[in-house]
Amino acid sequence: MGSFLLVEAISSEEDLILDVNQVTKDMVQLAGGKGANLGELTSIGVRVPPAFILTSKAFKYFLEYNNLFDKIRETLKSYETSEEASERIKQLIKNAKMPEKLVSMIYQAYDELSKKVGKEILVAVRSSATAEDIETASFAGQQDTYLNVTKDELIDRIKDVWASLYNARAIEYRKSKGIDDLSVLIAVVIQKMVNSRSAGVMFTLHPVTGDEKYIMIESNWGLGESVVGGEVTPDEVLIEKSTLRIAEKKVSNKNIKIVYDKQLKKNVTITLDEKESRSMSITDEEAIELAKLALKIEEHYKRPMDIEWAIDNDLSFPENIFIVQARPETFWSSKKKETKSAVEKSSASLSGKVLVRGLAASPGIAFGKAKIILDIKDPKVHEFKKGEILVTKMTDPDWVPLMKMAGAIITDEGGMTSHAAIVSRELGIPAIVGSREATKVIQENQEITVDAIRGIVYEGKVLQATESVSTQTQPSTGIQGISREVLLSLYPVTATKIYMNLGEPDVIDKYLDLPFDGIGLMRIEFIVSEWIRYHPLYLIKIGNAELFVDKLAEGIAKVASAIYPRPVVVRFSDFKTNEYKKLIGGEEFEPEERNPMIGWRGVSRYISREYEPAFRLEVKAIRKVREEMGLKNVWVMFPFVRTTWELEKAIKIMEEEGLRRDSDFKVWIMAEVPSVVVLAEEFAKIVDGFSVGSNDLAQLTLGVDRDSELLARMGYYDERDPAVLESIRKLIKAAHKYGKTVSICGQAPSVYPAVVEYLVKAGIDSISVNPDAVINVRRQVASIEQQIILRNLNGKRRINR
Repeated sequence: MGSFLLVEAISSEEDLILDVNQVTKDMVQLAGGKGANLGELTSIGVRVPPAFILTSKAFKYFLEYNNLFDKIRETLKSYETSEEASERIKQLIKNAKMPEKLVSMIYQAYDELSKKVGKEILVAVRSSATAEDIETASFAGQQDTYLNVTKDELIDRIKDVWASLYNARAIEYRKSKGIDDLSVLIAVVIQKMVNSRSAGVMFTLHPVTGDEKYIMIESNWGLGESVVGGEVTPDEVLIEKSTLRIAEKKVSNKNIKIVYDKQLKKNVTITLDEKESRSMSITDEEAIELAKLALKIEEHYKRPMDIEWAIDNDLSFPENIFIVQARPETFWSSKKKETKSAVEKSSASLSGKVLVRGLAASPGIAFGKAKIILDIKDPKVHEFKKGEILVTKMTDPDWVPLMKMAGAIITDEGGMTSHAAIVSRELGIPAIVGSREATKVIQENQEITVDAIRGIVYEGKVLQATESVSTQTQPSTGIQGISREVLLSLYPVTATKIYMNLGEPDVIDKYLDLPFDGIGLMRIEFIVSEWIRYHPLYLIKIGNAELFVDKLAEGIAKVASAIYPRPVVVRFSDFKTNEYKKLIGGEEFEPEERNPMIGWRGVSRYISREYEPAFRLEVKAIRKVREEMGLKNVWVMFPFVRTTWELEKAIKIMEEEGLRRDSDFKVWIMAEVPSVVVLAEEFAKIVDGFSVGSNDLAQLTLGVDRDSELLARMGYYDERDPAVLESIRKLIKAAHKYGKTVSICGQAPSVYPAVVEYLVKAGIDSISVNPDAVINVRRQVASIEQQIILRNLNGKRRINR
């Protein structure tokens, strides 16, 4: 693919350097994404700081002049890691000679820029790769930018920007996207530094709700780096588009600003005094002028935009207001496109007699005959046909085989974290829970339509044309000419890993095309209740313990092999006593407990004299998968941990069975009990990572039964409660102090976008969600990281230039 890149000799100098006024949006291959967008803005009368662009042809010319194409290609092939290849290639570029002809042209363009301003200026030297800032992807943070550059430093900084095209992270990113490294070139924008009094970003929609009736402006004193890098809580101005009326204004306590120190010749962070900290950093007049520019930009590009701006301290209004960058807004735009067709197909046409309402627990729409089944032992279970609608009071693990056959599920009881809700989402089956009276209102064999997007059950068939419609977002596995690898490469890359929750091994094939980085929670309860069915202690008693080990290993291996080498975090069993009792032979070994939810479960079982032999079978199964089957991507997680001493005992039992923590075998614990948060630093010394079980953590932190429909409707059970979120934040801080990872596998991020934003900003390492939420959560995380995380990691954030 790279042969055509052995560029023809430069026959003309006129397109090596261009003034920004000469560039349009169609010139991405020449001016790069950033340069093309800035040029396009000037063409529609939007003020941008004066600039010139060293085009991609200049970069080609430089590479050819120094015979670097072949050297780069060979380096990429010969070094094992991207980090090693990156360092070698960057040194080749930085040590290469800049052609004299190019040096002369650069200095001439710089002098002309200075004449426009009236004095020798400092400039920003900004990367502008030919594949960045395009409509379908944003590569922000992949390449470097240098600020406050003098004329004497200019040539070296240009070479530094060129070299950053081969940053290790950029190489990895292109590899993940299937992009040939030699097919991506880079232009450089050299732009007058704005002496920013204030700066920030604005969105031509509400960034939290996606409402396109508003423009949101975020602002702080000084350079915009503090805003886009997430270092301050900025001032906010919400402007109504139709009237340019300020709908809402919020002054934040901003604490710091970033400014350029002329003596130190670098940006410095200054702590603000009380007055400046609590003063609005942008006037109403300036905000409205920015909004006018935003409307002009959005109208031109015909889509919501993400815009960086700055107000120059040296100029007067309105000439002091500059747009320094504009790129398509990616999160809400893609999300709305994704859901538009589903809404058009289903919501507009759904009307009819409403039988019952409840909580929409697993999205989708289905039509079929209702089957009222109140007891899993009811003979009607054996008559249940695939695609019929299961109507019941509540489900538990015994119901899973029946649930897998259902076209939809409706329950009287339960909330968004009930068994029926969790399993339905995992199986991809529409479900409505907490309806209160479905089993009384709906008649046996009655034909009904289940709208599990809105939580409504209609009488009869109210769909337009089909008998069963699923509006869940699943990738197509049969797109002609598109491989699985290419399909997955279309989704955004995130620094925060996006894992998936799974319990039923048989459904893994259904989800292989989803863009997940591993299984963050594999429950083994499904394997035990469906594949094994016998209580492990009963199997030991009758001399058939191998059945338990072999079947458990088989189920885990099915998932681990399907997604290898991505990790599978297997949670040891977490049945409660009432659930274990339902297994064959369980009555003999399980006591009666008044409150099994906080009773003999999790680690307390593993270390007990009664259950320890059964726990050893679970460990043997894990060892069999890892050692006999060679699936080293299997890790383990201990559920419902209460104390450090019980955990140490359980780990010792595991070690006695031949499983020891090492760089290849990670041991995590669930953070469900508040004691784990309180003593997080002590637990961090024992394990490799934590996974927040937000369902139980909320229940135990707030003292609320999570299955209580009454309390849920009153608002007591809420995983977004400040006490729960603060617990997670403290856990992340404590774990990171010891270099340990933190994930979350509870239902909160699958259900609440606001929780995802909170977790990413708090620095969580991974988020594990239900299959139906993988795509949306990945896109949301990518959107948040574009604004904050990637810029922080790179150290060269999207800033006021």
